[in-house]
Amino acid sequence: MAHSSVDQEGAVPRARHAGEPGAESEAEGGRSARRRSGGRRRRPEPGSPKPKRRILRWSALTLAVVILGTAGAAYLYYEHLNANIQKDKLNLGDSDVPEATPNAAGQTPLNVLLIGSDSRNSAADVALGGAKQEAGRPGLADVQMLVHVSADRTNMSVVSLPRDTEIPIPRCTDPHNGHKYPALSLAMANESLARGGPGCTVATWQKLTNIHIDHFMMVDFSGVVDMADAIGGVPVCVKQNVWSHTSSGHGSGLKLKKGTTYVKGEQALQWLRTRYGFEDGTDLGRTHAQHMYMNAMVRQLREKATLDNPGAMRDLAETATKALKVDEGLGTIKKLYDLSEEFKRVPTKRITMTTLPTVEWSQDKDRLVPAPQDADQLISMVRDDTPLDGRGVKKKAEEKAKTPADPDGRIAVQVRNGTGTDGQAPAQQRALAVVQILQGKGFARAAADSTPASQAKTTVLYPSADLEGDAQAVAQALGVPLKQVQKSTDVSGVTLLVGADWRTGTAYKAPSQPTKAPTSAAVLPGDQKGACMEVQKGFTW
Repeated sequence: MAHSSVDQEGAVPRARHAGEPGAESEAEGGRSARRRSGGRRRRPEPGSPKPKRRILRWSALTLAVVILGTAGAAYLYYEHLNANIQKDKLNLGDSDVPEATPNAAGQTPLNVLLIGSDSRNSAADVALGGAKQEAGRPGLADVQMLVHVSADRTNMSVVSLPRDTEIPIPRCTDPHNGHKYPALSLAMANESLARGGPGCTVATWQKLTNIHIDHFMMVDFSGVVDMADAIGGVPVCVKQNVWSHTSSGHGSGLKLKKGTTYVKGEQALQWLRTRYGFEDGTDLGRTHAQHMYMNAMVRQLREKATLDNPGAMRDLAETATKALKVDEGLGTIKKLYDLSEEFKRVPTKRITMTTLPTVEWSQDKDRLVPAPQDADQLISMVRDDTPLDGRGVKKKAEEKAKTPADPDGRIAVQVRNGTGTDGQAPAQQRALAVVQILQGKGFARAAADSTPASQAKTTVLYPSADLEGDAQAVAQALGVPLKQVQKSTDVSGVTLLVGADWRTGTAYKAPSQPTKAPTSAAVLPGDQKGACMEVQKGFTW
């Protein structure tokens, strides 16, 4: 069974260090293999690609040899790069979300949270943005992007969260001083980073999406500048001359001529931070500009990070390891390299950049909240590993259910009425009606639970692995798809949340599954090179 970890079977094999058991030079290993096979090279299988055309899979240490030329120096450089990498805890919340159920081939998706911090923890960061008195304050997560690589590695979905979005933030514990931050029912999304570090941002995303996040990667102001410089600039485009500047001193200071410009250094940072000057001057425009930048940077990295350009690879390796803070599971150059190989397996044309659909918050016109239906649709598609581009969608076979631990008549089921969503009042006595349906199917211990709930889609929750089979038995009896059976620490036993999709009737009808992201998600395909930002009225020159 394959796992979502980048250090998995099928990933790039670890290069052996001198002195390790089984270590030998590539040449010696090749001679040994030929002696065992009678000295003859095996012919390629009919139709197989020629060796020169094969995609080479190099370990991180082998890449260091290519860059520096000698094994001894390469090993020292490899250890040097490892020492550059900053690490932190993956999840600082009180609860976790289980990994997705493997598909028929035993594959699971890979979810990585990208975080852009506005930290002023260094002189370089302070020089690039903010007042001097802000030096040392906890950073805010001004850029948040969930990168979802499909289980079969054929497509990638990227979901951005505008920093001005109001969402719940769970309780988090700072790993460095033990300080406990209480849960917030609603707060600006970027505040999560200041509540213990990137692990709190991970916990916040897991609470928002119910998607298991495998890793995070975080970069600050100066890191963005250094990365842009290392790849020689990132091409971006504006439809008119733009100058992000107001008479009151607001704006990023970005000043570009109409057309395409390769931005690097401070200009690259200005592009990513620009709000006043793009589209309607809201955080959504800034998010769309960030998508354009990320698409272009991915293309630049794929063009320049090649084996025949060791100088560029060395610069990128040095810059990236100094710029990034990652979770402990990504804390070596080998694991970072393996992760990049997973990303590279996805064709550029199958990368889909989106923004979580939002609407204006009723209590503050300068704040946003997730759009109830479209945001739910986008998140559920990612959670269900459905491509957002509408290409290559195949009907998935229903997963095989686990055998329940108890007979139906002995399974205790709590039923909650969660039908009150999107401004609708809860359907009266709905929990009791579904209890009677379950009892009629043999679940004698089904009972109504008056705990308040609000759920768009009918879901069966269970608190621990030993109850998963029981929860699946309940779902199958009612016709609820198994992907709507989820582990949750918010319940103490098998719990059925009757959603707004089952307000009436005795039989549950599963809603049709969307095959494409909603238009409000502002989809930008990864291979779209002609994207160009609209300039806000009053910000041209």
